[in-house]
Amino acid sequence: MIMEHIYPIFDKMLTRADKEELLGQRGLMIWFTGLSGSGKSTIALALERELQKRKLLCRVLDGDNIRSGINNNLGFSPEDRVENIRRIAEIGKLFVDTGIITIAAFISPSESLRNMAAGIIGRNDFVEVYVSTPIEECERRDVKGLYAKARRGEIKEFTGVSAPFEAPKNPDLSLDTSTLSLEESVNRLLALILPKVTV
Repeated sequence: MIMEHIYPIFDKMLTRADKEELLGQRGLMIWFTGLSGSGKSTIALALERELQKRKLLCRVLDGDNIRSGINNNLGFSPEDRVENIRRIAEIGKLFVDTGIITIAAFISPSESLRNMAAGIIGRNDFVEVYVSTPIEECERRDVKGLYAKARRGEIKEFTGVSAPFEAPKNPDLSLDTSTLSLEESVNRLLALILPKVTV
């Protein structure tokens, strides 16, 4: 078995505490979930800018960017969706363990997927944010026309149309961008996050 010949050196590396002391901040995963077009990426990018203004180092992991790079060999089958989120969570854990505030914006449509991600990253380092914008509003603002294509059957396994989305049962924060402005959403996030990341 190949694992017999793997010898991790985690015990010889500098610790997470060493990295956080260097950066003057604590690592944290902020995991956005919600339908396509709900506003996940828009809020994630605005949050990144606000954290940067406060001299806090962060990294955004976005669905389209990840799927065009490290996960470009994955489709949208149930098995590939699991592997997509598993890889993202493993990458996110590396960032968080380096003291970096990590912002993930992925549909992650099921409770089991999000639980898997939280389990890999660590519950204490995982903040789940549900961008709860109604599907009608997501469709209205869909500039790529993805919902229309999905309803015509041109896109298979499209979340919210031909594939299910399970709303989180107990998110740390819920944001409906059909009623909240971008500024209001970011301010609510900052109120939740800043006490967790400041040393």
